[in-house]
Amino acid sequence: MAGSNGTTSSYIKVFYVVLNVVSACCIVFVNKLVFTSYRFHFVTTLTLVHTFFTWAGMLTFARMNFFTAKHLSAAAVAPLALGYVGYIILNNLSLNLNTVGFYQILKIAIAPTIMLLDFILHGRTQSWRIIMSVFVVCGGVTAATVTDDVAISNIVGLIVGLASVLVTALYQIWAGSKQKELQASSSQLLLAYTPQAILMLLVMAPMVDDFGFDARRPETVLGFQYTTASVVAIVLSSLLGILVTLSTFLVIGTTSSLTYNIVGHLKTVLILAGGCLLFGDSMPWKRLAGIGLTMAGISWYTYLSVQASNASERSRGKGHEPTSPIPDRDRDRDWDRDREPLLLPKEGSGTSV
Repeated sequence: MAGSNGTTSSYIKVFYVVLNVVSACCIVFVNKLVFTSYRFHFVTTLTLVHTFFTWAGMLTFARMNFFTAKHLSAAAVAPLALGYVGYIILNNLSLNLNTVGFYQILKIAIAPTIMLLDFILHGRTQSWRIIMSVFVVCGGVTAATVTDDVAISNIVGLIVGLASVLVTALYQIWAGSKQKELQASSSQLLLAYTPQAILMLLVMAPMVDDFGFDARRPETVLGFQYTTASVVAIVLSSLLGILVTLSTFLVIGTTSSLTYNIVGHLKTVLILAGGCLLFGDSMPWKRLAGIGLTMAGISWYTYLSVQASNASERSRGKGHEPTSPIPDRDRDRDWDRDREPLLLPKEGSGTSV
């Protein structure tokens, strides 16, 4: 699936993006059933179940020879596990401590933070057109999603919120840089760091969610009235979680953490539109205008990224490296980060997809 020059085909990148968008939108609507219809409000516990399913899924695929497991030291993948657990816990705390409006602003601030951290950590810069397109997207998402008070309610909420933005941005950057640094595919990296994440979540989940160790009340994890329908919904959410996590690493690995964040805003507007069509959510003119502005910014960003990608390929074809900054991948990538795109069975394994 990689080109002759070691880069991933544009068609494969589009497939990864579509897979991420579709699976993420689906999991949002399934989780809405889990949280609202079945009243399973234990977010951290559900994340623990998702992470276990992801580890078990990657382990199964490796044993079926869909990809080759790679030994990676615990220290090398620890930042990913810490970032993964940290952004989940901090985002949930931020939502509880801040107004919904300020929480949305913090989420939107992740894309500019990624650009800043990319410059600080790796010296990578973006063209002014790319920067402008990102701010157009952020402006559109702000108009579409921020509907209530954005005031800072307390200093603790502000600190936790800023920490959630920083940790989320770092996690997304590491999801790409670790693939290059460790020369590991998305599947190999997921298999390596999820056991650490599971252990951390096993410790954190009882602290955040009420497990009911003392008394198994219906509003606790252990006392929850599990029905066949609720269990099926939780399992379906967890299976979709595998696709979301895997496609996230595939998108970041073959493009960039910034592009993944822009794709995330695309998912946001699609979810808003889906909520209107499927659940009868309101669609005021401000939200509609925000969706339109977001889509315009995404289109502009995509156009600029494709231009930069084409210019890079032409330059490489002439035998020299491009001199202008490239937003969607590192110029010095000399290996195929997804030599086994998605999950492809090895030859001779007798396994078919």
